[in-house]
Amino acid sequence: MIDGKICVSVCAKTADEMIERIRSAEKFADVVEVRLDCLDGEQLDIFESQISDLKLDKPILATLRAPEQGGNGAAKLDQRISFWNAEAARFWAIDLEEDILNEIRGGSIRIASHHDFAGEPADLNDIFERLAASDFDIIKIAVTAGDITDTIGIWKLIERSRLKGKKMIPIAMGDAGKWTRILGLAHGAFLTYASLDAGGETAPGQVNAEELIGLYRVKQLDRDTKVHGILGDPVSQSLSTFMHNPAFASVGFNGVFIPFLVKDIHEFMRRMVRPETREVELNFGGFSVTMPHKQAIMQHLDTIDPIAARIGAVNTVKVGDDGKLTGYNTDAHGFITPLKAKYGDLLGARVAVFGAGGAARACVYSLKEEGAEVELFVRDVEKALAFADEFEIPINLISNFKPSANIEILVDSTPLGMSGSYEQETLFTADQLKDVKFVYDLVTKPYDTPIIREAKKAGIPAIGGLEMLVAQGAKQFEIWTGKPAPVEQMKQLILARFAELNK
Repeated sequence: MIDGKICVSVCAKTADEMIERIRSAEKFADVVEVRLDCLDGEQLDIFESQISDLKLDKPILATLRAPEQGGNGAAKLDQRISFWNAEAARFWAIDLEEDILNEIRGGSIRIASHHDFAGEPADLNDIFERLAASDFDIIKIAVTAGDITDTIGIWKLIERSRLKGKKMIPIAMGDAGKWTRILGLAHGAFLTYASLDAGGETAPGQVNAEELIGLYRVKQLDRDTKVHGILGDPVSQSLSTFMHNPAFASVGFNGVFIPFLVKDIHEFMRRMVRPETREVELNFGGFSVTMPHKQAIMQHLDTIDPIAARIGAVNTVKVGDDGKLTGYNTDAHGFITPLKAKYGDLLGARVAVFGAGGAARACVYSLKEEGAEVELFVRDVEKALAFADEFEIPINLISNFKPSANIEILVDSTPLGMSGSYEQETLFTADQLKDVKFVYDLVTKPYDTPIIREAKKAGIPAIGGLEMLVAQGAKQFEIWTGKPAPVEQMKQLILARFAELNK
């Protein structure tokens, strides 16, 4: 049984708003953290006068963060010391920075904390030892992670704190550290912080409470939980977490699916995955692999499925009970299944594929398996020439594409239409597409991408990446769990997430 607590952190400028947010947080939280440094001026005094008369259901952890430790206000050292010496006893627990640990005696539960918003400090272990030497029972250290391997040092402190008889709250802030917030309780962290809602985060990388409890089921995870995740850069927009986590739960599989921001795939595999070199043990069960790692990860695998080997890209990894890593490609299945359902027989169909990444390789492979005639269009022929030669298909520049040249199906596997600088860009306009019979854009969005909008203007049938996402995800699910995938449920989960994003 998990003993750790979910602490929902709330921040507000006025006392009334703070109390309102506390009451909203109570329905999710085991503990509510009140960020007193958020209160403007005299609002702190007003809040103090009101809180003693409130009948609260959940205990309050109070924090008056110093500005240099990420605080929102401008409280000076002497003001913080004066406040805590007068008010510490009001709260279930108080969070104190290192500079005042020896100045405050009140408070039933005291957390000694350190925050570094610049990165992982070189003297992380020294900071831990200083905090552990205090008479505080709980140590909290939060560092900033730019890549997933930046989290290893902070994670190791859980075991060090256990050996010292101290409780620990390890946090790696930012997207790369999100996993520490999700898996912390399962590995012995005293508590994990959550935001009240999306947009209400009090620190980078916080997960909102509803997702932490409902989506990731953090209170139900344990050391036996099989940890899965998507490896990529970026991963913050990934929809896979909203598909796989409920699907795992629906079949009673003790697994979790987490976004892993991986910039250096080689360091991640060496330091966190490979049994002979890893520095932490997270009971990995498998990975979904996305840009830009689908080809680079292959050198780190023990076995590669023949289809993935032929495609030359891996988007799925299964970690066996013996620690062996097997690579698969479910993109091919995910791509071709909805295309055949919507278009029909592909034998002899003339298809133009745009882009030369890992997804494009899966598309070309599966199209050729169906007997289609494929031509590759890219921005740099020299870079993609080996790809075209390998699959024995003609290659051309995108600028040379002539939609009137009897092309029946156009497949866009480029980044155009994705979030970011390419979001509003399209390969072709409606006029340029008028002679094409079908458009397939691999970008997954809760709305039509630019090229799909143009296809619809031209009256051309088109599908986006949703169908591919679900079909390839269902195949991944079966590889990881050995159980039939709840395909329709997975599709509805993605659609529900789309609806939530569109509110």
